[in-house]
Amino acid sequence: MLVRLIDISRGAPERENFFPILGQLLGKISRDQIPVVEGMEISPTDDQFKALCAAAAASGMVGLFHMVGITPEAPTKEAAFQGRKPQTEVMITLKDIRAASRELSTTEGGSLNMVVIGCPHFSLDEFRHLVELLENKTRHPDVQFLVTTSRAMKAQATQEGFAQTLDAFGGRITLDTCILATPMLPPEIKVLMTNSAKCAFYTPGLLNKKVVFGSLQDCVHSAVEGRVVREDW
Repeated sequence: MLVRLIDISRGAPERENFFPILGQLLGKISRDQIPVVEGMEISPTDDQFKALCAAAAASGMVGLFHMVGITPEAPTKEAAFQGRKPQTEVMITLKDIRAASRELSTTEGGSLNMVVIGCPHFSLDEFRHLVELLENKTRHPDVQFLVTTSRAMKAQATQEGFAQTLDAFGGRITLDTCILATPMLPPEIKVLMTNSAKCAFYTPGLLNKKVVFGSLQDCVHSAVEGRVVREDW
């Protein structure tokens, strides 16, 4: 399947929640085909690829994709298709990205009980970005703030002082699992907020909770304010 990104300005992929949204959309439209994405103007970071892949595998059956000019096996569209024609061709516009972003939330309301980030597990770079957002801020007492990561990554985050900043904010870390795999939510948790499209996709069905999808900055802002605060697309 050829997936062409159309009418998407360079600024859109630079927004931190663009790639999880794109992944959710790729999974939804590709079904059992292998998407070849054409028109990406920036090279994603490892964490952006991670968020895209997790979302695409959650919302669909994507086990492999190519990104023309980005992934090394696909320097050109012709190389990605190995000289063959695509079976299907689909266009994704900014309008589609906006619609996919809205689909990841099951509530728009202001009430919020918990922020969950780190699905897939947080990396050291993600911890670094998070603590920049947490500087001189404190979590609202009515909103829990949870980061899931690996034991090894927490050790590095502690060595760098990132875990201590999170603790001072009022957040906590869960190791080597996530809320989707391990029962850990008390019944009073009704509304979750996350920057993970994978977590947002699975939460209503697996956890029977309402979910709000937003950027990492949205998640931190909401945790401080004690209510859902989001910048819409």
